[in-house]
Amino acid sequence: MEYSRGMTIWSFPTRIVYGAGLALNLADEATRLAMKRPLVVTDPGVAKAGLLDPVLDSLTSAGLDCAAFDGVDGNPVEANIADGAAAYASHGADGIVGLGGGSPLDAAKLIAVRSVTDRSFEELDDAAGGSEHIPADLPPVIAVPTTSGTGSEVGRAAVVTVASTGRKTVIFAPQMLPQVAILDPELCVSMPARVTAATGFDALTHCVEAYWAKGDHPMADAIALEGIRTVATNLPKVVADGSNIAARGMMMKAAMMGAVAFQKGLGACHSLAHPLSSDCGVHHGLANALCLPAVTAFNESAILERVLHVSLLLGGAAKPGACVEALRGLKQSIGLPARLRDVGVKEDQLAALADKAIDDACHQDNPRTCSRDELLGLYRASY
Repeated sequence: MEYSRGMTIWSFPTRIVYGAGLALNLADEATRLAMKRPLVVTDPGVAKAGLLDPVLDSLTSAGLDCAAFDGVDGNPVEANIADGAAAYASHGADGIVGLGGGSPLDAAKLIAVRSVTDRSFEELDDAAGGSEHIPADLPPVIAVPTTSGTGSEVGRAAVVTVASTGRKTVIFAPQMLPQVAILDPELCVSMPARVTAATGFDALTHCVEAYWAKGDHPMADAIALEGIRTVATNLPKVVADGSNIAARGMMMKAAMMGAVAFQKGLGACHSLAHPLSSDCGVHHGLANALCLPAVTAFNESAILERVLHVSLLLGGAAKPGACVEALRGLKQSIGLPARLRDVGVKEDQLAALADKAIDDACHQDNPRTCSRDELLGLYRASY
């Protein structure tokens, strides 16, 4: 197999192929994994943006018999996974290519799981120890991100809204790691500025919450800090000029670093964000951006030194309150709204949101313990 001079390959432990234009080398990676009949999992927005057809053409021209499934919602629901698994079986697929943002990539991993087990997602819920029920022999998955936020391409988890509870549920197992991630910054050029900003803040939140999470994981901490620095340097550039390939590439790296780092854990911001997406339809990255300043103020007394470290990386001062202001300043500079009320969340929804947030496992790794009423207070502080 021949590689271009512009290609770089890392392993963390996913094989990560990075370089502009390399998405069209997808067939080489599929063949390497012995795929002959891949199913490409994506969403309608990716197809509409013109990113799906070149991928299908590259696979077909290499002699692979591929099919596409584009029935993934912006926040994947259980029915999306069932429909995708049916498409996988109907095609007689032997592997999956996830193409898109975090939703198609998560769906791709969950379709791989569903193709080999019919256990309910309630049984597979990571909070209930469900990883022990996920078989080891999942079909191979190649992840091709078209946004720079979730880092799902190097993650061993996926999130789906379960029908019985209406709650975003995390499914986790090491064998869910994609075998290959292809990071091609050219795929992000068509991403609108608002989506670029929101997904970039998602990557930032992953890095920040991982660095602040309870526990001892020096490698995750180091990667998180570099991710924060990378976002602070490049997110304003790429929001201002979406055709900046160098900055697009750096944001893809930052998203990947965030997902690698949060194997250590996340925090209260994600517990707040998940119900905002499932119940109010708020983009996940935007939900994080709206809640992170309040969570930062809440955590400051518990981990002041780490909060000040993040403040400095964001261009703020090394004094109490400065990190909150730096986050608000970054959010404003990239054109994101300031408060929950600005995106249509109603004040009378906050109590019900807090009921779901306390059931979300992410806050268990928050450096400061959260009660249900404290989570409600954080919603109110963000409102």
